[in-house]
Amino acid sequence: MGKNGMKVLKPEHIGIAIKDLEEGIKFYNDVLGLKLYGRNVLPDRNIEIAQIACGDMELELVQPTSPDSPVAKQIEEKGQGIYHLALQVENIEEALAELKEKGLQLRDQTPRQGLGGARIAFMEPESAFGVTFELIERNDP
Repeated sequence: MGKNGMKVLKPEHIGIAIKDLEEGIKFYNDVLGLKLYGRNVLPDRNIEIAQIACGDMELELVQPTSPDSPVAKQIEEKGQGIYHLALQVENIEEALAELKEKGLQLRDQTPRQGLGGARIAFMEPESAFGVTFELIERNDP
């Protein structure tokens, strides 16, 4: 992601693994004054997401809906907290090809459908000092 690396446009959102979505929404609203603006259940991924506006970024509170969910496994192993950092890229196919070329481990070899029509792919944390990165390409700038 250096000078001649893939083009990262901006940090897009931070995913936060959480056990109880209602409690999380209440905390972010009542304590931090941040507002919920979207909520989605993704049955194919065994998660429910609450989208919280936070300046130019968003926070995604991610609650597992099944013990088989990767989010449930992370909460069990590491507790609640930051699950991933999403970076908006200009071209997700080029970004994935570059990461593969550099020998990084990818959870997704090709982009898949994300929220709001975005295309997404995840990197494995072992390739990035323990941080799970989500790459995201949006149609809108």
